[in-house]
Amino acid sequence: MKTKSYTFRVVIDTEEDIFRDIVILENQNFEEFHHSIIAAFGFEGDQMASFYMSNEEWDKGEEIGLMDMSFEDNKGPASMKNTLIGNMVKMPHQKILYVYDFLKMWIFYIELFEEGVENPEDGYPYVKLSFGEAPDESSKIIPDLIDNLYNDDSSIEDDVNDVFNEFDNDDFENFENIDDYDI
Repeated sequence: MKTKSYTFRVVIDTEEDIFRDIVILENQNFEEFHHSIIAAFGFEGDQMASFYMSNEEWDKGEEIGLMDMSFEDNKGPASMKNTLIGNMVKMPHQKILYVYDFLKMWIFYIELFEEGVENPEDGYPYVKLSFGEAPDESSKIIPDLIDNLYNDDSSIEDDVNDVFNEFDNDDFENFENIDDYDI
């Protein structure tokens, strides 16, 4: 029986249309897919990443993480190294989200668009088609989370004062010395 190949279109979330078509085999793992995406877009590959199985609406589903985060009880997301592509592709046009660098949040939309069989002359995974110039990995700025919280005229100082003004000293009369607690 011949090994199945999958061609995935990997679209990076930018204003420009930029994508890579990557062909990978069903018996290869998500870690190999991760490395092929990083190489195809010219990224360093020194950041954490996860795949998320998705549905038609691009909702995040089951996570497949770069590192094995399961402990003694085997709870936690599956690892890329231990998860085969063929075990997760359940339907035609399977959709997968891929997040690289959880601070800069590079997001890639991945969709299966072609199935085939392994060609022994090809080295897998490989880039079948490259469209658009990939952005520089360092071009994305880490979002300023504090600025995003304040879209109106309020300030951090006003909000902190509001919190403290909600309480008066009577609220704390039964408060004991914090050093008495094991933290």
